[in-house]
Amino acid sequence: MKTLLLVFLGGGLGSLLRYAVHRYFIGAEFTTFPYSTFLVNIIGCFLIGFIIFYTERYGAQAIQWRLFLVTGLCGGFTTFSAFSYDSVLLINEQRIFLFLTYTIGSVVLGILATYFGILMGRNI
Repeated sequence: MKTLLLVFLGGGLGSLLRYAVHRYFIGAEFTTFPYSTFLVNIIGCFLIGFIIFYTERYGAQAIQWRLFLVTGLCGGFTTFSAFSYDSVLLINEQRIFLFLTYTIGSVVLGILATYFGILMGRNI
C-alpha cells in the first residue's frame, strides 16, 4: 500500500508541475511550437537519468525515493502522449519543418539530457 501511495503522490505532483509549465506558455506569442511539452520532456529525461544514478549509491534505501521521484513524479511530469499528439497536429497543419525540429529535437535532446543526468548523478 505504501508503494501505491508513493507513486500516487509523486504522479500527482508531477502532473501539477506539468500543468504549471503548460500554463506558463499559454498565450505566449511563440506558441506555434509546442514549447511546454518539449521542455517538460527534456527536463523529465534529465531528472530520470539523474535520480536513478544519483540514488544508485544508496541501494535498497533508495527504492522508495525512486518510486516517488522516477515512477511517480517523472511519470506524471513527462508527456510522451502529448508529444505524439503535438507531432500529429504539426503534420496535419502541414508544418513539416516544425514537426521535424520538434520530434528530432525532443528525441536527441531527451537522450542527451538523460545521459547528462546520469553523469551528474554518478559524480555528485
